[in-house]
Parts: sequence; structure tokens; C-alpha cells
Amino acid sequence: MLHAEICKTLANPKRLEILNGLQAGEVSVADLVRRLQLPKANVSQHLAVLRSRGVVSARRQGLNVYYRVASPKIIRACNLMREVLTEQLEQGLRLAQSWDRARRLAP
Repeated sequence: MLHAEICKTLANPKRLEILNGLQAGEVSVADLVRRLQLPKANVSQHLAVLRSRGVVSARRQGLNVYYRVASPKIIRACNLMREVLTEQLEQGLRLAQSWDRARRLAP
């Protein structure tokens, strides 16, 4: 059940963009809004979901809130999934090219 919830949380493209923006380390909400060119309310909503699932953690400093990925394993998991998807796309491309060559060679 918990595994499914985390996967659902990470299934949102905007949340993945936010995690990508946090890869290098802690970032303020204002910086994320600027980098992602999304409305602040939208970024804040996604961060709240990520935080409630334990994917990110927050730190308040004065008026600013800074977020970071709660565990580097989350970034590694996202990168691993991206590698798998890239391999699948490359395999599909090779298959399509093979079919195209075979079609052109057919009488």
C-alpha cells in the first residue's frame, strides 16, 4: 500500500520536475517557481504532497521555506526509472528502423 502511494506521488510530471530541480540540493520555493515557471500556488501544492509522503523535507528561514529531497535514494530511483524508459525507447526505435529496412528491401 505504501509503495503504491509513493509511486502515485511520483507519477505526476510536475512533481518529477520539482524533484529534478531539487537534485543539486536545497532550494527555496521562490527559486523553484522561477526555475519551473509555474505559479507559486501550484508549486506549493505539489511540495505539500511530496512533503506529506516524506519525499521532501522543508526548512523555514525567516520568510523563506527551503526544500530538499528527503533521501538521495529517491533521486537514484527516479534516475534508474528514466534509464529504463530510455532503454525501452531506444529498443522501440531500433525495432522501427529494422521494420523500415525490411519493408524497403521487400519486393
